[in-house]
Order: sequence, then structure tokens, then C-alpha cells
Amino acid sequence: MSHTNQDFGIEKSLSNLGIAKENKGVSSGGNYFANGDLLESYSPTDGKLIAKVITANSNDYDQVIEKAKKAYLEFRQIPAPKRGELVRQFGLKLREYKDDLGKLVSYEMGKSLQEGLGEVQEMIDICDFAVGLSRQLHGYTMHSERPGHRMYEQYHPLGIIGIISAFNFPVAVWSWNTALAWICGNVTIWKPSEKTPLCGIACQNIINEVLKENNLPEGISTMIVGDHQIGDKMVNDKNVALISFTGSTKVGRIVGTNVAQRFGKSILELGGNNAIIITENADLDMSIIGAVFGAVGTAGQRCTSTRRLIIHENVYDEVKNRLVKAYGQIKIGNPLDENNHVGPLIDKDAVKQYQDSIEKCKKEGGKFVVEGSVLEGENYESGCYVKPCIAEVQNSYEIVQHETFAPILYIMKYKTLEEAIAMQNDVPQGLSSAIMTTDMRQAELFLSQNGSDCGIANVNIGTSGAEIGGAFGGEKETGGGRESGSDVWKYYMRRQTNTINYTDSLPLAQGIKFDL
Repeated sequence: MSHTNQDFGIEKSLSNLGIAKENKGVSSGGNYFANGDLLESYSPTDGKLIAKVITANSNDYDQVIEKAKKAYLEFRQIPAPKRGELVRQFGLKLREYKDDLGKLVSYEMGKSLQEGLGEVQEMIDICDFAVGLSRQLHGYTMHSERPGHRMYEQYHPLGIIGIISAFNFPVAVWSWNTALAWICGNVTIWKPSEKTPLCGIACQNIINEVLKENNLPEGISTMIVGDHQIGDKMVNDKNVALISFTGSTKVGRIVGTNVAQRFGKSILELGGNNAIIITENADLDMSIIGAVFGAVGTAGQRCTSTRRLIIHENVYDEVKNRLVKAYGQIKIGNPLDENNHVGPLIDKDAVKQYQDSIEKCKKEGGKFVVEGSVLEGENYESGCYVKPCIAEVQNSYEIVQHETFAPILYIMKYKTLEEAIAMQNDVPQGLSSAIMTTDMRQAELFLSQNGSDCGIANVNIGTSGAEIGGAFGGEKETGGGRESGSDVWKYYMRRQTNTINYTDSLPLAQGIKFDL
């Protein structure tokens, strides 16, 4: 039987999050306004209209920038630990709204409810991380070559941080950026994906509560729903010191180029084409779990989704057979139903890309051991549900060299580990990678300078998912940016070297003489 959205309490969650039938898509901290076109958000879960959003126009954007500039002048004066207190309170609010926000993420984006709740937990985790970090924004002290001098480095906020996020993680990626940006003394302007605008409004409603309770100015946190023209204005606006962009490599090239031309800074989180190497020494039970979740989780719409399995020839047939059996047990359906493993793709355009990729793979010689198809029937009314599939391929196939945002898994054989590593690296993207092995030497080779060329390299876990404590991002056409943990906070600040002369003379560096 088909499930309606009311069966899972989505209407109540929308109400709790302040989502109306029609919403204005711009807020700088309490007051909402917008004068652009009307955007309708439909759920890929059941094809129903969730709500409408009035988007921003160019004048709305200009107002937002002025409020952000004014707020920055005040916010940067607040001590970093006090800014951390703002983030701490935001994390507490997220705990209160976790169930409702997780449900909205699942319903508007289509990922499973468990993944939706997990995404909100990532928001909470980055808030906790940022709160501690707010007391550790450290520099370094260096010895000067000149007597009576002291040298040190310190970091200052950049100003306005622009965040352009994608539909697949409609709330977490924003929080990764904004929690760190705030404790560093910046203000943020967020353009959420047009495919998940209600998630953006819900998050802004939550932070607005915190800003109001602390009597903080408008402009510290701004959410602006708009089309690519609003994104273009952000990217080309010299007032926006840094652009954090998550999306395709194609668009990322344009963003990176335009920001660089105005000498701005950018964090680019672009495509992934992630592989797991399964060695002859692998624990196959662990390998199958990691591969299947990596390939079908979020219906293959993660930038860290497992696209390729590079399998040693001695275990290839067993792995293939076990994968086929595992795929036969996958439950596909309404993501709000916790009995289901896989929900829908984001929209029918994504379904078409899925179908086109399957056809291209077949034309290049790919042999499907689990066939793909678009699912039909009363439980799949939206037309966005597809069957995860598996194809035997060569790594050199053109389609395998591209990122397909869908649950299509490519499998291939290898003989030596050096060959497998070369195959893994022989794609334009360099985000996430993994090896399954119980051999320490194989693991260390994979992690060495002769191993994976990706920004993320794992041993005995899959490619998808990331912990808040580590820097997230990749190399090559993935863009080279980093978000979340480690020392990523430095991206959101400008470095300054300071020298203090505490003597009554002025010796010059390198022993230069300049006597007057």
C-alpha cells in the first residue's frame, strides 16, 4: 500500500520547523522578504507539493549584502569564545529539532530517515567541534634574527563567507562551513539548493531563534533562496571574501575561475569517482557491507558514494556472487519508512541521467549482473525510484571515468596491488578511496605516497561518510578544498605575520645597513 506523507507525521514536522504553505526565501535574522519568482518544492518521495518559496531577486541580494557588511563590523568585535557560545546554543536548538529536521531532509531530498537524522547529527557534531575550537584559534611564535625583536603569526576573520550547497546534503554542508566561519568572526550568506529550499528555510528559522535570544544583529546568518543568477552574483561579488561551493566539477570550474579573477578565496567540493579495492586478503563480510552501503546509500547521490569496486581476481567471482545476493535483499521505497534501505533519486532529471548512463555503459561493452530499471506501481508514484544495479566493466570505459549521481556500481578485476592502485587513481576525480585488506603491508602501501591520490583514504571501511574531526575534501577535479575538522578553520581566516621591536634601535633584516 502507498504511504501518504501524513502517515509519517511530516505535516507536524513542517509546522514545528516554521514551514508554511508559501514562504519568503530571504532572511538575515528574523525578518523574511523576497521579491523574485515562485519556486515549488516537490517531494521525490511521493511527488507531492510540499510548499512554495518566493525566491530572491537582484535587489534582495543587494539588501542582504549591506546587512552582512554591517553585521560583520560588530560580530568580529565579539571575543571568539563568546562567538562559540552562539554556536553552542545553535547546537542545543538542533538537538531539540533533530527529529523534525531529519524528517524534512528525508522527505524533501529523498534519503532514508536514518540518513536524514544522521545528517542533522553531523550538524550537532560540528557545533560541538567549533565550540571547543573557539578557544584554540592559535598562531605561532618564531625567533627573529634581529636582537630585541619578537615575531608571531595570528589569524583574523575574512568578512563575508558565501556558501552555495547542493541538494544531496541539504543541511550538513552548510553547518560545516557556517559553524567554523562564525567562531572565526565571519558572517555567512547561504544559498541552499533550489531542489531543497525548505531545508534552508528550516535551518534559518532555527538560527534566527538563537540570534533573537542573544540580541545579535541581522546579517550574521543569512539564507537566500534563488536561481543561478543569485549564485553568479555571490561568486562575482568582491564583498564576499570566500565562496564555499559544493556541486559538479563543470560548475566548479566556473566558480573557481571567477572567484580567482577577483582574488577571492574559494573552497571547492566537487565530483567524486570513488573506488574500493578488495584484496585477496580482505574480510569479505566487511567488504560486502561497505561496498553495498557505499553504492546504494542515499541512492548513490553522495559525492563519496562507491562508484567502482576493484576486486582481486582470486576473490572476484565470490565477491560478485555475494553482491548479487545482497542486492536482491535491498528494500526500496518511501525513505520515511525505516524498513526501507533506499529512497528515490532527487527528481526525474536524475532518473534520466541514470537511464542514459546505463545505456552508455552497455554500448561500451558493460555487462550488467544486476539490471537497472525505473520502478513503477502504487508505492513509486513520484517516478523517481530506481533499482540499484551492478555492471562488469573496464576502468577505461568513458562512462566509468565520469561521476554518475545514481546507484550504479562498476566492478572490475586486478592482478597486483600496484595495478589496482593505478586503476583507482586513473580517473579525473580524487575524493574518497578505500582498501579492504588484513595485510598491514598492503594497507600501508595504499596510504603511502605511492598509494591513493585521493583526499580521503580509508582502510577496512568504505568510501562514504566522514567524521567531523577530519578535514573533508579531495584532489584533482574534486577541487582541492577542505571542510569540517582538523585545521580547516584557517580557510576562513587571513594569516598575518607580526614583528615587534622592543629596543631603541632599528636593525634591518639580513644585516642591511642604512645609516642616515
